[in-house]
Formats: sequence, C-alpha cells, structure tokens
Amino acid sequence: MLGEAARAAGYRVTMRDEVASTMEEARRALGEGDPGRLWIVARSQNAGRGRHGRQWGSPPGNLYASLLLVAPCEPAVAPQLGFVAGLALHDAVAAVTGLNAPSLALKWPNDLLIDGAKVSGLLLEGESRAGRLSVILGMGVNIASHPSDTPYPVTHLRAHAPAASVERVLAALADSWAKRFAGWQLPGGFGPVREAWLARAAWLGQEITLRLPQGPLVGRFRGIDAGGRLELETGEGLRLIDAGDLFFGAAPPPG
Repeated sequence: MLGEAARAAGYRVTMRDEVASTMEEARRALGEGDPGRLWIVARSQNAGRGRHGRQWGSPPGNLYASLLLVAPCEPAVAPQLGFVAGLALHDAVAAVTGLNAPSLALKWPNDLLIDGAKVSGLLLEGESRAGRLSVILGMGVNIASHPSDTPYPVTHLRAHAPAASVERVLAALADSWAKRFAGWQLPGGFGPVREAWLARAAWLGQEITLRLPQGPLVGRFRGIDAGGRLELETGEGLRLIDAGDLFFGAAPPPG
C-alpha cells in the first residue's frame, strides 16, 4: 500500500480494520521498540482525536493514519515537521484529485482546505523515551464522507474526485512524505519548506481572526517565521503566535 519512494526510503505499513486510535497504536509500537518509519493505518477508529483532545469522527471509507518517527531530529526543530506533513498532504491530495493552489490550500497550523472547506487535518505529538525524542504524526483525510456537525465548512475528496480511495491517497501520501522529509533533513531544509508552505497558505495577506485562550485576536496574516510561528500584523504591531484556531475574516464562528 506504500508507494515506491516510501518503500525505498525504508518505510513500512501495518493495516488494521479498526483501532481505538492510530496515534495510540503508534505509541504502543514505540514502547515495544519499533525502529520507526512505520505507518499505522486503520479502516476506522472508535476513539480518534484531534488537537486539544477534540473527538475526531472516524467512519469507514476515510484515511486514518499515524506515522511513527524515532529520533528524527533535535527537539527544538520538531514543530517544523507539522509543516513538512502539511506539504505532504497537499502533494498527495493534489496528485489524487488534480486540484492545486489556490483551490487546495493549507490552513495554519495543520489543516488542508478545498475551496475553504476542511478536507484533512494532522496532529503532531512528541514522545521522550530513553533520552531521545520520537514523533508521532497523525493524519486524517475525508475521502468518502465528512461530518455534518462542525462549526466550519467541511468536505470530502470524492465530492471533487469520485475515484479517490484510501489506497490511492495513502500511497501518494507516503511517497510525498518520504520526499518532503528527505528535503527537510538537508542543511537549511526548513527554508524551502517554509517557502513552499506559504505558497499554498490560505488567506495569506488577508484579515484573519485567531481564537486564543485569552480571547480572539484580529489582524493581517503576514506569514510564518523561521520557527513556524504565525506572524500577525495588528493595530499594536507584529504578534508572533505559537498556537491557536485560525478563521477567515474579523470574527470566528461560535463554538
């Protein structure tokens, strides 16, 4: 189920019919001494989750995958892997659907949009064991269906490309990840990643609202800095944001 580039780079895959969470399966594999570069894919999940512990609906027909990376980098640069994964998702969906920027866009920090509607998200978690950091990247792609109870627009791939399938998306994603990750590992590799990510960024240069723990913050989305923080131009000057929920325009939706 992995593409040629992924297999050549030493990646492996295990496929399950149903699990509680592919993230938890990856964490279990790490605890059992797996060397990493392992994709864990499930047909469905019964306890999937997204950022901030939010529940992630996981009906059959969509892609639910986690990638285990053992000691891939120094801890200080590990957050950059979220941008590498975002580019890999964009590459894979573009390959399967024929869509591309600006219709297919990356929403900071971790979503993929089609015409402004979310089609994919990712979650990055670190695990420190025996003095070294390992990373688990969880990725979900709506292929056959999407939830109907979200406070923001959502879509699925078959609404745009009827031939899209879990197998095709996984093969494309594993290959695009292997290539993007190898490029990032080169000296100065985040520079090209940052440039490529910004070329695909949703609402760059436009007014956005960030929902933060202390309340909403409105400003112009200027870019991301060398550490991946969002650069927000406000009436009080430039703000650098580590994390938050981003919405287009001057006010976020309720909820």
